[in-house]
Amino acid sequence: MNKQKRLEIFERLSEAIPVAETELNYQSTFELLIAVVLSAQATDKGVNLATAKLFPVANTPEAILALGEEQLKSYIKTIGLFNTKATNIIKTCQLLIERHNSQVPETRAELEALPGVGRKTANVVLNTAFGQPTIAVDTHIFRVANRTHLAKGKTVLEVEKKLVKTVPKRYLIPAHHLLILHGRYTCTARKPRCGACCIYDLCEYSEKTE
Repeated sequence: MNKQKRLEIFERLSEAIPVAETELNYQSTFELLIAVVLSAQATDKGVNLATAKLFPVANTPEAILALGEEQLKSYIKTIGLFNTKATNIIKTCQLLIERHNSQVPETRAELEALPGVGRKTANVVLNTAFGQPTIAVDTHIFRVANRTHLAKGKTVLEVEKKLVKTVPKRYLIPAHHLLILHGRYTCTARKPRCGACCIYDLCEYSEKTE
């Protein structure tokens, strides 16, 4: 895929999705971090339902620690892997207080040192909270990148590196959410809505539907 086609793809996506942002509800960087940790193998809708009850009660590292692990579980029990996530969140809150003055760090290394925070979660926080040109490759982005041929790769990391290298510079920050939302609502997994796709003629997917 050539540079001009890539540019046109992102120009069209940005026109079709003028508000390219996370669908997770949050009011602070800490709330975003917790929501993203909870979103692993869960839907944004499910996370939002849980955090709508949790955050009014506890939305700082100190408040969640005061809540305790068992109480935290009662708020997030509808989310997959809630036991492990609760344990990790408690440990993360302790580290944020001890090492970062209760603030969410702005570097990948410091974020990935927090329990329950992997590369994808770190990328989301760096991009969404701090405006860094990172792309967190989830299942939607992995699918869209491979289907369209924007960035073909067999692993998440391979696709991420290719996207960061080839996405037009002006779209490096919004690319993350543009691709997720396009994958979530148009380039869907089982039956892509090719007939409603704004980049139909630019996409190099060989099995397009009508």
